[in-house]
Amino acid sequence: MPLGSPVLDERRARTAPERRLSPRTRVAVALARAAAGVSRRTGLGAGGVIGGRIAAALDPEVLRHLGRDRTVVLVTGTNGKTTTASMLTRVLEPLGPVAANSDGANMPDGVIAALVDRPDAPFAVLEVDENYVAEVAQRLRPACLVLLNLSRDQLDRVGEVRSVERALREAVSGLPGMAVVAGCDDPLAASAALASARPVWVSTGGSWTADALACGRCGRPIHHDGPAWRCRCGLARPRPDWVLAGDRAVDAAGRTVPLELRLPGRANAANATMAVAAAALLGVDPRAAGARLATISEVAGRYRRTTLGGHPVRVLLAKNPAGWRETLPLLEPGSPVVIAVNGREADGRDLSWLWDVPFEVLRGRPVVAAGERSADLAVRLTYADVPHVRCPDPVHAVAGLPPGSVELVANYTAFRQLGRRSGDG
Repeated sequence: MPLGSPVLDERRARTAPERRLSPRTRVAVALARAAAGVSRRTGLGAGGVIGGRIAAALDPEVLRHLGRDRTVVLVTGTNGKTTTASMLTRVLEPLGPVAANSDGANMPDGVIAALVDRPDAPFAVLEVDENYVAEVAQRLRPACLVLLNLSRDQLDRVGEVRSVERALREAVSGLPGMAVVAGCDDPLAASAALASARPVWVSTGGSWTADALACGRCGRPIHHDGPAWRCRCGLARPRPDWVLAGDRAVDAAGRTVPLELRLPGRANAANATMAVAAAALLGVDPRAAGARLATISEVAGRYRRTTLGGHPVRVLLAKNPAGWRETLPLLEPGSPVVIAVNGREADGRDLSWLWDVPFEVLRGRPVVAAGERSADLAVRLTYADVPHVRCPDPVHAVAGLPPGSVELVANYTAFRQLGRRSGDG
């Protein structure tokens, strides 16, 4: 059942007086916006963190205050947060202003900064790092949480994936009024979402099961049989309310939503299906939501075509084994590939995940290992029998290739560095 009509929420937001904030919160918001503006103008950053950090320092309850009287949707999971949140933002934009952390700053500072930037927007669509969902949700009291998937990611920062599932399950059970839209093909995501009194289940397929071999609740082996899965403790795949069927999203009543996406790959079709399901829950017509998704050609610079080192380049982001398995099939056949890997705090300094990426599929094409951790990557490529050269600077790596287009795949901080260097000759 839909949560209500966003159109009514929009009309109420347009006719209601300005959101009532305490003098302390107003000062915090004003100074945070000023700091973010200075950061952007001076080129120090996008303002997606510093503004939130200042606001929180001046008013520890700023997140709770800024969340009042909004329809808030949180989006979390290991992969697809930024894309799915951007899709939902695009869907809701015709109904009124939307506060969104579209730059991917998904820890509390970034969430606060997004709300500070649009203090009177009636809607907020916010991606949230899995480790911070409980903290953010307790303060914002969202209408809906979209839980995409859970897999291994940044072991030194995030921790073991089943501990993430337990924390999310506790967060969901502590907010009985919050609906949850969750992937039912992922045993860990489903286990967390089963704590909700109002789950909506979405089946999008997917081939990565390496992190869901054991039950998140009892630790016994999960038995997989095609899309179905079950554990001896009784945990089993819920019946889906929405299914990704080729290039369509189909609900349990047979309603069909065409997904005419400009974003490539199965993973983006899965993200779109999650977005359509969440939009329907919020009261948006699913077909109208699908039509809005067809207008998106890139998300936060992902899949963009640009010029680097004198070459036409397509830039892609991949951060962990599950993400790499979705990204590698998207690479243009025969094109040279530059892989840029860093190991900063935001990436996770532990790069053991490289050994779970099937780099063997790159055999037979020119490959360059780049980034601050290019030596680690070169070792992995050597063991995968992938001939390669090493050049730590990814732009110089591209420039050293023969004329023609290049596929450049980077992990998180390497990707962000490349965004600032786009257009280099």
